[in-house]
Amino acid sequence: MRTTKDRIRQAFSFEAIGLLLSTPMAAFAFGFDLGQTSVLAVIGATIATAWNYIYNLAFDHSLKRITGTTRKALKIRFLHAIGFEFGLMLVFLPIIAWWMEIGLLEALIVDIAFVVFYLIYAFVFTWCYDTLFPDNDQPAGIPE
Repeated sequence: MRTTKDRIRQAFSFEAIGLLLSTPMAAFAFGFDLGQTSVLAVIGATIATAWNYIYNLAFDHSLKRITGTTRKALKIRFLHAIGFEFGLMLVFLPIIAWWMEIGLLEALIVDIAFVVFYLIYAFVFTWCYDTLFPDNDQPAGIPE
């Protein structure tokens, strides 16, 4: 199992890199003001950081209880990424609509774009993170 310090490092590095990648792409793709999009991204990152910690802790405890290890095979990595993004999407949708002053349907399209980006990003980031910083249940240098 990962330590609290490691979980915090993982959550903050995930969000920092994600912000640097997603904010300018979203502003450009949707024609939004970069400043307004940046604030939205920081709001989303703050929510996502808290969710990241809570979700990963609960996921790892559940995985350890069910399988006896926190090692994640490819199928589990997909389930992990989808579950994380779906939960975050439910919370973030009304905030997007309110902050960007757009309707729920347009906000849903923006939210889906963020979800698609972050699904791919979460999968790649977590795999890389687990390779660079393996937990006690995962042998170093052997991502699954």
